[in-house]
Amino acid sequence: MLFIMKITTFLSLILMSSITMRGRPPNIVLIVSDDQGYRDLGCFGSKEVLTPHLDRLAKGGVKLNSFYVSWPACTPSRGSILTGRYPQRNGIYDMIRNEAPDYGYKYKPGEYEATFERIGGMDVREILLPQVLGKAGYTSGIFGKWDLGVHKRFLPLARGFHDFYGFVNTGIDYYTHERYGVPSMYRNNTPTLEDRGTYCTDLFDREAMRFLRQNHRKPFFLYMPFNAPHGASNLDPVIRGAAQAPEKFKKLYPKLQAQAGTEERAYKRYGDKVFAMLNKPAKRLEFVGSVSAMDASIGRVLDFLDDHDLARNTLVIFLSDNGGGGAADNTPLRGAKGQMFEGGIRVPCIVRWPARIPAGKSSDALLTSLEIFPTICAAVGIDGPADVTLDGFDMLPVLLGKPSPREEMFWQRRLDKAARVGHWKWVESSRGNGLFDLSKDLSEKNDLSSQHPEILAKLKKRFLNWKEKMATAEPRGPFRDF
Repeated sequence: MLFIMKITTFLSLILMSSITMRGRPPNIVLIVSDDQGYRDLGCFGSKEVLTPHLDRLAKGGVKLNSFYVSWPACTPSRGSILTGRYPQRNGIYDMIRNEAPDYGYKYKPGEYEATFERIGGMDVREILLPQVLGKAGYTSGIFGKWDLGVHKRFLPLARGFHDFYGFVNTGIDYYTHERYGVPSMYRNNTPTLEDRGTYCTDLFDREAMRFLRQNHRKPFFLYMPFNAPHGASNLDPVIRGAAQAPEKFKKLYPKLQAQAGTEERAYKRYGDKVFAMLNKPAKRLEFVGSVSAMDASIGRVLDFLDDHDLARNTLVIFLSDNGGGGAADNTPLRGAKGQMFEGGIRVPCIVRWPARIPAGKSSDALLTSLEIFPTICAAVGIDGPADVTLDGFDMLPVLLGKPSPREEMFWQRRLDKAARVGHWKWVESSRGNGLFDLSKDLSEKNDLSSQHPEILAKLKKRFLNWKEKMATAEPRGPFRDF
């Protein structure tokens, strides 16, 4: 009799646990790499880059092959991810940074504090994803790159996050944690030098694991925006523009190691002075090594989810913030970071949620980073912010095999413009112009403007309609309020 009672109790506990898991909303893990190339993952076709954990993520979920970000560089793209709104609507439609270091200028003491990258930020009226999730009982942590403002009112803890360790601007040296000689690391609302000299990917890994250990028993939102594989924001011309990787990860690439070295080259930003700079294989080595280091950190997060029986009910989304730059491989796409061609705006993206999404799928559906905010809201079972226009939609049905409702997407970076409508793409930019049929010409080699003037006119008109719509939206942010 006692045995039967014990068995009954045990089965009851299992049933209650199952009910609890079914009733608990999913955990959210959002991972963003920085300037990663379209093909710089094994699961996206690379025969060179070692990304076993991202490949594992793809095998367990859906690989999105036609996924776009809203801007071809860091700040506006990240603003759109966290608001679900075009940069032109949320006000962050350019970089929050000062261009002086691009020309070799080093800030004087106190001068940096008055630059735009120290005073600009995401409009406080904008509602960010962790603010919405917080109302649903989520604990949110960010570990890595913020890039949406440095003043206290702009920092993560004022925007819905409960825990922050990372840097506040567009890029840092991986070891000194400085942007062009200026310390940039914060813990919550306070600047810190506590980990100076430690590889930053390891730090974001450490803090993410701490957050998971502390919060895994309740719904959580973990945001991991890595610095990798962005170039080191360093005034030293020898390493500037290259990523940085620990030796143990560079050893994974013996062929590149054998070719790596320096070459003498004049650097215009420094008055055409000649420097012994890293050669192409050396830059590629640092790049792929930083990707593998990031992949290892992602692997530890995935392992934690597995070990604590959380993987099935955790929605994991991985993407790059824009197209690959520097030593990235964007094959077969044309262009790179900062450009309106596919290599600047089409990025690798993986979505995994075993409880809802079948494993091992691949989708060519037209989707964008504007979909991330409403998708997470739908997964959690909450509405988006009241009286706020979102520019995306819940993409979960598309991940389950339904057609994408998105028919068009528009971009503008300063004077550069682009539009995609169906399988047609129009570009008007300083790097080139043209009309392209992406269904036949993914590499944008054949300009069809003269063959299809009616389609060109259609895309231009749709772009102008979008511009008018954005112009009449309520002004937001530092680029709109004058």
